[in-house]
Amino acid sequence: MTLAENGLAVRRYGERAFLVDCANGHDALGWLTAIDAYDTIGALQSRPGASTVLVEFDPAMTDADELQRALGQLSPLAYDQPTTESIISVPVVYDGDDLSDVASITGLSVEDVLVAHTLGTYTVAFVGFSPGFAYLRGLNPGLVVSRLASPRQRVPPGAVGIADQWTGIYPRSSPGGWRLLGHTSLKIWDEQLSTPALLRPGTVVRFVDASSDAADA
Repeated sequence: MTLAENGLAVRRYGERAFLVDCANGHDALGWLTAIDAYDTIGALQSRPGASTVLVEFDPAMTDADELQRALGQLSPLAYDQPTTESIISVPVVYDGDDLSDVASITGLSVEDVLVAHTLGTYTVAFVGFSPGFAYLRGLNPGLVVSRLASPRQRVPPGAVGIADQWTGIYPRSSPGGWRLLGHTSLKIWDEQLSTPALLRPGTVVRFVDASSDAADA
């Protein structure tokens, strides 16, 4: 392991990768941007986590020791901020099974939960759990609640939930323990597309209350 002066830990992760452990989890996208800028010939594949970046390389093309030293000398870079046009708006019908429970746990009214969730601007920190499942950072601290003690065996696609510091959208039917606030009809994962995932690291998202539209339909 290399521990740089900037607090960045670079650990060997098998024969073909390094795990970059960021000093501050909120800088993971900044480190990803710095690594991508360093990789001018596209020899690396970088994937962010909550507070890490996995950097894969081809030993035939890259000297591992040199790469490890270089990663330890990087500093986070500002990633491109989205324009208004590039923000993805996600319409949500707030009818989730856990909406009332979230209100009770947080001491808020149901309406206040909706307002707090829709006022936020969220950034995809990383993708995991299942293909296309994006962990969105930016949840109002007043909405931070624990996962369910017993996960559901099936959560429908499009379900919008919160857990700990995250909010997210289930791209497909799967088990899940997040507390459900509602659902969206927006397709988050489409295998017919060359890039199936709608939400990728760095994508900025706003949730829009579509509950009244559903009631009028």
